[in-house]
Amino acid sequence: MSLVERAGLAVLHRLDPEVAHGLSLRALNSGLVPLPGVVTSPRLACTLAGMPLANPVGLAAGFDKNATALGALARAGFGFLEVGAATPLPQPGNPKPRLFRLTEDRAAINRFGFNNDGMEAIAARLRLRPRTLPIGLNLGANKTSPDRAADFAQVLATCGLHVDFATVNVSSPNTEKLRDLQGPAALAALLARVMEVQAALETKIPVFLKIAPDLTPDEIAEIGAIALGAGLAGIIATNTTVARDGLKSAARSELGGLSGAPLFEKSTRALAQLSLATEGRLPLIGVGGIGSAEQAYAKIRAGASAVQLYTAMVYEGIGIAARIAHGLDALLARDGFSTVAAASGTGRADWL
Repeated sequence: MSLVERAGLAVLHRLDPEVAHGLSLRALNSGLVPLPGVVTSPRLACTLAGMPLANPVGLAAGFDKNATALGALARAGFGFLEVGAATPLPQPGNPKPRLFRLTEDRAAINRFGFNNDGMEAIAARLRLRPRTLPIGLNLGANKTSPDRAADFAQVLATCGLHVDFATVNVSSPNTEKLRDLQGPAALAALLARVMEVQAALETKIPVFLKIAPDLTPDEIAEIGAIALGAGLAGIIATNTTVARDGLKSAARSELGGLSGAPLFEKSTRALAQLSLATEGRLPLIGVGGIGSAEQAYAKIRAGASAVQLYTAMVYEGIGIAARIAHGLDALLARDGFSTVAAASGTGRADWL
């Protein structure tokens, strides 16, 4: 970590977490933060659902909810970005405080509740996005919507022209009854509506599904089968967890989704189970608790084609993306893998 990053994090950690989050986005846009640019190599260059990536390290949804820092993030060493979640109508989200640092656990708890500027404002920013790397949008539903499946479809119809992929997010624990849409009948119906919109787009884009880590192996297998049947491009495993096992920090009992280091093992087990259930027929994105190149590599060996991170930046700064990509390159070389795809799934049995 650079001295600039270390000093910046020290200042941000003295502030309210949500205020610090907003300031970090402003700092990125100001040009004050040193950014490494593209990080790639013959080993790191790969494809995800047909999208070429300079490296397989992506930014998870939630950091840039409103697509306001795309230019800077495109130069931060990531191989791809995901912004959002976006809902049809703007909404303020849940009451504050709603973001909590768990410093002793290298974690965070949030209960934002899909706070965002709405799909029209986000689409306007996405029209002006950089084209140097794939950028995707996390699709959400308004809290008060009488038809949440229609919300997902509407956001895709409005924003789909301006992104390279979209993610159906039915796994956030912070919108009441949203996770009920992971049930077989509701999920199949929802995905059918979203894929109808995808088929009508001028340029078809890959559609992913993001699942919760708090699922049984049978539920994971069932979701995998539904995703295959719906024609999805892949699955993101996983979102935040409602579990609180083994936490030490004072904020450990706050309501919301837990992300960061404590999620790593739980999410990686879910990823491996999903990889087994889908038998390599769908690309998987591993997310949850990644804070090092070794952990990114473990996700890939558990079955991921690419990975995403977010919470680790709270503790390691924006430079962690490039550091993980470089470290991943070295780990692939050490073990004799010439590509990311060659390593994917080679350690899956360790997590089953």
